[in-house]
Amino acid sequence: MEVSNLTYPSVFILCGLSDVRYLKVACFIVVLVMYMITLSGNLLLIILVRINPTLQTPMYFFLCNLSFIDICFSTAIVPKILVNTLAKDRSISLLGCAAQMYFSLALGSTECFILAVMAYDRFAAICRPLHYNTIMNKKLCTALAAGSWCVCFMNSAIHVVLTFQLPYCRSHQVNHFFCEMPPFLRLSCKDIWLNEIAMYISAGIIAMCSFFLTLISYIHIISTILKIRSSHGRHKAFSTCASHLTVVTLYYGTIMFMYLRPRATSLPETDKTVSIFYTAVTPMLNPIIYSMRNKDVKGAVKKTFHKV
Repeated sequence: MEVSNLTYPSVFILCGLSDVRYLKVACFIVVLVMYMITLSGNLLLIILVRINPTLQTPMYFFLCNLSFIDICFSTAIVPKILVNTLAKDRSISLLGCAAQMYFSLALGSTECFILAVMAYDRFAAICRPLHYNTIMNKKLCTALAAGSWCVCFMNSAIHVVLTFQLPYCRSHQVNHFFCEMPPFLRLSCKDIWLNEIAMYISAGIIAMCSFFLTLISYIHIISTILKIRSSHGRHKAFSTCASHLTVVTLYYGTIMFMYLRPRATSLPETDKTVSIFYTAVTPMLNPIIYSMRNKDVKGAVKKTFHKV
C-alpha cells in the first residue's frame, strides 16, 4: 500500500440501521420508544431510591450507579442513531466519533465493574449476613463505585487514542450505526496487532475479571441458599439475586461475543445486531427486570403513588 493512500479523515460516514425507506421509519420508532423507556425507567428508579429511606442501602446505591450508567450510555449513542436513521447526511466528525467511542467504552466497562460489585454485595448479604453492615460500609461502597468509574474512563482513553492514530485507506464509510472499535479496526490498512492486544488485555482484565468475580460470588451464594432448610427461606434468598443474575447474563453474553471473538470471525451485520442489543435493549430492560422481580422496589412505588 502506497504511503499516499494512507489518510487520517476528519469525517466518517455511518451506514445506519437500514437503507430501506419503510424499515427506516420502523427502526426509528422502535429505537425511539426503547430510548424513552430507558430514560423514564432508569430515572424513575433513581428517584425512588433517593426519596425512600427504606432503599438507602448499598444494593440500591449500586443500582443507582447502574441506572445512571444506562442513561448516559444510551444518550451517548441512541440520539445519533435516531438522527442518522432518517437523515440523508450520516456523517460524523472525528471529534464527535472519538467522543462517542470514548463514552460508550468507558460506560460499558464501568457497567461490568458495577455488576461485579453488586454480585459481591449480594454475597455479603446472603453469605455473611451478620457482618454485612460492617463489610459493605459507606466508605467501601463509595470507594468501589469511584474506583470503577476512574479505572474505566482511563482505560477508554487509551483505546480511543490507539484507534484514531490508525490510518484508514480502505474507506471512510463505517458499516455500523455508531463509532465502535471493531468496525474501525476493519477499515485500517495498517497492522492493528497493538490495538487487538490492547483490546484483548482490556477485555480480559475488565470483562473476564468482573465476570469471574460475579461467578465466584454466585457459586458461594447458591451454595449458601441450598443449605437453607426452609423452602420459603430459599425462595426469598434466591429472589434477591434473580434480577441481578438475569441482567448479568444478558450483558456479559453480548459484550464477550462482541469483543472477545477473533477478528476473522467478525461479521458487520452480526456486530450490528449484537451492538443494538447492549446499547438499546439491555439499558431498557434493566430497570424493568429490577422493578418486576424486587418486592422492595414495588413496595416503594406503591408508597410513593399513595403519598401522591
